[in-house]
Amino acid sequence: MTYPDLYLMIDGQRLSGGGRRTHKVVNPATGAVLAELPLADAADLDAALTAAQRGFRRWRDSTPQERSAVLQGAARLMVERQEELARIATLEQGKTLAEARIEVMMNVGLFNFYAGEVVRLYGRVLVRPVGQRSTVTKEPVGPVAAFAPWNFPLGNPGRKLGAPIAAGCSVILKAAEETPASALAILQCLLDAGLPSDVAQAVFGVPDEVSRHLLGSPIIRKMSFTGSTLVGKHLAKLAAEDCKRTTMELGGHGPVLVFADADIDKALDTVVAGKYRNAGQVCVSPTRFIVEASVHDRFLAGFVERAKKVVVGDGSGPDSIMGPMANARRLDAMDRLIGDAVAKGATLETGGARIGNAGFFYAPTVLSCTPLDADIMNEEPFGPVALINAYPDEAAMIAEANRLPYGLAAYAWTSDAARQRRVAREIEAGMVGINTSMIGGSDSPFGGVKWSGHGAEDGPEGIDACLVTKAIHEG
Repeated sequence: MTYPDLYLMIDGQRLSGGGRRTHKVVNPATGAVLAELPLADAADLDAALTAAQRGFRRWRDSTPQERSAVLQGAARLMVERQEELARIATLEQGKTLAEARIEVMMNVGLFNFYAGEVVRLYGRVLVRPVGQRSTVTKEPVGPVAAFAPWNFPLGNPGRKLGAPIAAGCSVILKAAEETPASALAILQCLLDAGLPSDVAQAVFGVPDEVSRHLLGSPIIRKMSFTGSTLVGKHLAKLAAEDCKRTTMELGGHGPVLVFADADIDKALDTVVAGKYRNAGQVCVSPTRFIVEASVHDRFLAGFVERAKKVVVGDGSGPDSIMGPMANARRLDAMDRLIGDAVAKGATLETGGARIGNAGFFYAPTVLSCTPLDADIMNEEPFGPVALINAYPDEAAMIAEANRLPYGLAAYAWTSDAARQRRVAREIEAGMVGINTSMIGGSDSPFGGVKWSGHGAEDGPEGIDACLVTKAIHEG
C-alpha cells in the first residue's frame, strides 16, 4: 500500500513543510525510509494549546449524547477502515497484520464502551438536615496532554483520545514519531465522526521539547503517559510543578508463576504465543517464567520447542507469526542484555541473534538458569526473550515475582483453587491473570503499581481519571 502523507493536526489544519524540522519514518521490515514527518516548533505547540483551551470550553458543555454519538461514529469508521488502519500500523511498526487488525477492534470496543459510559457519569446527593442541600458532581478536568508510545500504534492513541473526549475534555496527543500515520488515522476517524476540530490536536516533535512546552503551560490540567519508567519519572516531575493530574502506565517485567499442578501444555500454548506477540514489545509481556522445580525441565523443553516454530518475517506476510522489532535500538538492546546474561552464566537455549541483513528482525530467544544479577533479570527487555528459572516452592516463587520494583502485569498457572486466591492476593501488580493471558478489556482498568505507574486507563476508571470531583453545599 502507499504510505499516507504526514502532518501536524492543529485546529483541524494539516500542517507540514514551512521549514519545519523533520524525522525519518522507517519501515522496520526493510529499513527503508517511508516518509519525512514534520516536527512541531514552539509556535505550533502554542497554536495547539490555544485550540485546546478553546475546544475545552466548547466540549465541556457538550451533552453526553453528543459525546456518545462521536465515539460510536468513530468506532463504526474504524470497522469500515480496519484493513487500511491495520496495513498502516504494520508498515510503520512491523507487527503482523493479524495483530494490527485485533488492535483496531480493541479501539472499537473501547470507544463503544465509553459511548455507553458517558451517560452514567453520576454524582450524588448527600443526606443533610432539612433546609440544606449538598451534592457531589463530576466535571471534566480540563485540557489533557497525552503521550503515546510506538508499540501499539493504533491502540495507544485510541486510549489517549477516547477517555478525555468521553469525559468532556480537549486533548493534545503527542504520539510516537516512529508511528505517526496510525495515530493520525485514529484521530481522523473521530473528526470524521463529528468531533469539533479544536477538541483534539496531534503534534510530533523532539520529545523533551514537546513535553516541557506542553507541561509548562497552565492550560494543560492533566497528563497521560504510557512509556518507560525512566521517562515517566521525568514527566511526573514536570507535571508536579503545576500540580497537574497524572495517569502513568510505565514499564513492567511480567512474572509468570507455573506450579506443578498446572496444565503445562495449555500454559505453554498460551504463554509462548503471548511472549512473542509484537516481538515481545508489550508492556504486559510474560517475561520472567518462575517455574516450580519439579516441572521446570518439562516446561523448558516445551517452551523451546514451540519458540523454534515461531515464523519470523515481514508482518504483511501471510505466514508470519512474529514481525520485526520496531527500530534498530531494540536490536542493540537485545544483543546487550542477552550477551550480559550469557556472560554471567545463563544458558542460551535458542535464538539470541539477529535475522538477515535487512530490517530489524530478531530470533525468538529463550534463556534458562539466568542469575539474578544479570541485567535482563532486573531491566525490562521489551523484546522476544523469555527467562525460565526453577524455584523450590510457592513462597520462593511469590518472593521472586515481587522482587522487582515493577508491578504492571503478572500471571500464574495452577489448578489449586486456594492457591489461585493466595497468589492473586499476594502478587504486587495492577493486573493478574490466573490460567489466562487475557488481562485487558474495554470494561476493565488497565494500569500498574510501584514503578509501573499509577492510575488506570480503560473501564469506568479511564474516564474517571479525566474528571474532577466537586462538592456543593447549599444552605
